[in-house]
Amino acid sequence: MRSDCERLTVESLTKPDWAAAIGRDRYGLWTRIEVEGQDGPVGQRLRWINPGRFMMGSPEGEHDRFSSEGPQHEVTIAQGFWLFDTACTQALWEAVVSDNPSRFKHPENPVENVSWNEAQTFIATMNLTYEGLNLCLPSEAQWEYACRSGTTTPFSFGEDISPAQVNYDGENPYRGGEKGLYREKTVAVSSLPANAWGLHEMHGNVWEWCADAWRDNYRDAPNDGSVWESDDKSARRVLRGGSWFSGARFVRSASRDGIDPGGRGDGVGFRCARVQG
Repeated sequence: MRSDCERLTVESLTKPDWAAAIGRDRYGLWTRIEVEGQDGPVGQRLRWINPGRFMMGSPEGEHDRFSSEGPQHEVTIAQGFWLFDTACTQALWEAVVSDNPSRFKHPENPVENVSWNEAQTFIATMNLTYEGLNLCLPSEAQWEYACRSGTTTPFSFGEDISPAQVNYDGENPYRGGEKGLYREKTVAVSSLPANAWGLHEMHGNVWEWCADAWRDNYRDAPNDGSVWESDDKSARRVLRGGSWFSGARFVRSASRDGIDPGGRGDGVGFRCARVQG
């Protein structure tokens, strides 16, 4: 069976059945899904992430790294996948779940105060409602691969960041740099610059759930980009990206954390992936 990417290339961007629209721009291929909300359709764009390989984790010399980010290892993403270009918005969440647990309420802000378990319920509801959509949480490797977008620096924007690029605690800059704006809240998705692959707010704004179970390091980690699962279904789950209240150290591409799958917080949200299938 041909992959989504092959089908889109060969058939001149034929729209998949699950998509409301499809196109190509300077970042590459995109699709848009729409969910019927109380006030009309709510849209979400997905970006096609091409296969490739990258070094996952941080090198030992990276400033402010944590031991949980190593050992750095090569991962091959053999299969391309679709990824929300933003965290799930409150508008999309509310259209599917009919409530809004967020502290910083605004339709275009990321939904927060959502547990891993609740994100899975959202995904299951979407997949039951829209045949062939097949959403999931990204694996931790897929998430970092997409965040880095071809870079090897601490941030996808380079060696350092500013509050003009990332929503984080600017009073705690990277490597003792100049202090900057601390917004003390989430901001609307897509309001800050995208990375090289068209993905917004991969650094900061909200931590994002991944599918993987948490481990304290990458020893024996899979090198194919797959989900690193655990026999313990109550195991802590991985969070990536940092949040609005995180210092710069915690919003690096390699930064990671893990909490109970029932845990919530006003800095915790998610974005969905769609792997070929």
